[in-house]
Amino acid sequence: MIKTISRRHLLAAAGRWAAALVAVTVLRPISAWAAERNHKAFEAKSLDDVVGAYGGSSARLSTDILLTIPEIAENGAVVPVAVESKLAGTRSISILVEKNPSVLSAHFVFPEGTDPYVATRVKVAETSNIIALVQTADGYYYAQKLVKVTLGGCGG
Repeated sequence: MIKTISRRHLLAAAGRWAAALVAVTVLRPISAWAAERNHKAFEAKSLDDVVGAYGGSSARLSTDILLTIPEIAENGAVVPVAVESKLAGTRSISILVEKNPSVLSAHFVFPEGTDPYVATRVKVAETSNIIALVQTADGYYYAQKLVKVTLGGCGG
């Protein structure tokens, strides 16, 4: 026995299939863009701890990392930081604030072919070194600069 399907039921079924197809092809890749948070790295207390949390053993000082920060920050809540890596094959850039309770402030991943540059603002609890940690295929490299946090910008 052949069952007849009304036009309304056919359109409703087609709509459900189209919605499922959109959910699978469009929404799933969007969720894949968000990387898993590395809790161990964000709980680290030093540069070596952060490198270890990412699977490395040590980081080497590099002059090929350009770290731009002010020498004196009047407001430690919003310190501008810019990092540019001239290292070949840069995969990620992390920004660390040495004397913050959790040293890792930000982590950025760069797809292949992307210019490894980031500019953001970080909170700096007190006068401290700000460290730019760069991951490449060859390992981990860093650059650091001291930023003085003052009340009113008096430079003390």
